[in-house]
Amino acid sequence: MRVRERLRLLAAAPALCAFAAAGCKTAEPFDYTLFHQHRPRSILVLPPLDDTMEVEASYAYLATVTSPLAERGYYVFPVALVANMMRENGLPGPAEMHTVSLSKLDEIFGADAVLYLTLSDWGTSYAVLDSSTRVTVAGRLVDVKSGAELWSGQATASQSSSSGSNSIGGMLASALVSQIVSSAVDPSEGVARQANGALFYTKGRGLPPGPYHPDFGRE
Repeated sequence: MRVRERLRLLAAAPALCAFAAAGCKTAEPFDYTLFHQHRPRSILVLPPLDDTMEVEASYAYLATVTSPLAERGYYVFPVALVANMMRENGLPGPAEMHTVSLSKLDEIFGADAVLYLTLSDWGTSYAVLDSSTRVTVAGRLVDVKSGAELWSGQATASQSSSSGSNSIGGMLASALVSQIVSSAVDPSEGVARQANGALFYTKGRGLPPGPYHPDFGRE
C-alpha cells in the first residue's frame, strides 16, 4: 500500500469509529414495572405546557392526542370537554391546570391516570432555500391514586420542504410553495401526529397496549 493511501486511511479512521459508535448506540428500554403494577384503563389528558413561541400550540396539539391513545387501547376523557370545564372553574391555561392536585382530579373525573405533556418545539421556520416544521413533545403518565410515575417519554418529528429536491431552483420552488401552503394550513398538526406515533408506539419505549387493545397482556 502506498504511503499516501495509508495516510488517508489513518485520517479517516477516527471519523469511521465515531460513526460506528453512533450507529450502535440504542436507547435503553423503559422500565414498565410500576406501569404493570397499576394497569391504567382510563387516561385524563391535560392541555400541554407550551415552551414554544406559538400561542395556539397547546390546544392545536391537544386535538391530535386522543386518537393514538384510544388506538393504543385506553379510554381517553374528551380533551375539549376537560379543558373547557377547567377553564370555567377558574383555571385559564395549561400552567394553572397542571397545578391541580391528583386528589382533586380523582374527585372530579375519576380517571386512573393523568397524562402531563410539554411542547418544546412547534411550528415552521423559513430559510432562503428551505422551510422546516418541527414538533417535540414530552409526556409523563401519573397514577392518580398513588402519584407514581408509570411512564414517560419524549419524541421529535420534523418535515422539510427541500426533501427530495436536488437543485437550487427546486429547493426555492419547494420553499415558496411550502410558505404559501403553511399560511393557509398549519402543517404542524400533521407533524405532531408523526411525533405521537414515535412517542406512544415505539417498541420498548412507548405505551404498552391498554385493556381495549387486542394485544393487551401479551407484552
